[in-house]
Amino acid sequence: MIRAELNVPPQYEIAIGPREKSDVNGFDTIAVTFSLPNESQRKQTVEFLLSKDSNTLARLSKWNIGTDPVSMLPTDGRPVRGNPEAKVTIVNFDDLECPFCAAMNAEFFPATVDHYKGLVKFVYLDYPLVEIHPWAMHAAVNANCLAAQNPAAYWNYVDYLHTHGQDVTGPDRDLAKSAAMLDKLANQEGGRDQLDAAKLDACLAKQDDTKIMAEMRAADKAGVNATPTFFVSGERWAGQLDERQLWTMIDRALTEQGITPPPSEGPAPHAQPATPPK
Repeated sequence: MIRAELNVPPQYEIAIGPREKSDVNGFDTIAVTFSLPNESQRKQTVEFLLSKDSNTLARLSKWNIGTDPVSMLPTDGRPVRGNPEAKVTIVNFDDLECPFCAAMNAEFFPATVDHYKGLVKFVYLDYPLVEIHPWAMHAAVNANCLAAQNPAAYWNYVDYLHTHGQDVTGPDRDLAKSAAMLDKLANQEGGRDQLDAAKLDACLAKQDDTKIMAEMRAADKAGVNATPTFFVSGERWAGQLDERQLWTMIDRALTEQGITPPPSEGPAPHAQPATPPK
């Protein structure tokens, strides 16, 4: 029943815990854990309510309203696009192999920076959906290697991958060739920005994904399960939107800060879907 009602992908395993006493009259609680085999860090446990007669199962949702979602996101030290002193922050969970992310990066984000003229800033965090995007993690590690030395190199690399993703994938979809191209592109960017070549080479060779996995765990806690997912001063949206719709969120955040948003014109078209959940 849980698989059917929640459309759980077949590759996920489900473990159901024991009945325990709940605070809801007439119901017990059971903990249901969803996990992928051989990926211990990619699991989620959800509480359900089970009636005393065992005939009714209900989803129990608890929202923590004592914590600002943005405060849980590891944005310290991340490259910033826009005005670093802006009071409104857009945090985007990005997948460098995601086509919807590429469209947002190429169309919405530059237009937004231009429209708000220093009133907002963007921070990207990594959320590579490795089950469907095989080279996304490698790309995220490389981008972080560049960011450690020069934020501009990071943004150049991100922008390039979001406009040349099919070139990296290649016609034969050879993952080793994709990884080699990602490293070559990172080294070329490092040369253009005069980065420490030895330090960059060591970082690329090590492929340490520790920081990225920490960002993904923080994303899971914040309710992220698709890309792009972004937070506008704490308000979350998953999927690709037209700039006018997103600007409505930004205008609201600016108003809450006592800042008058710049005027915009035109109706807001319909939203587009996000990359499928992990």
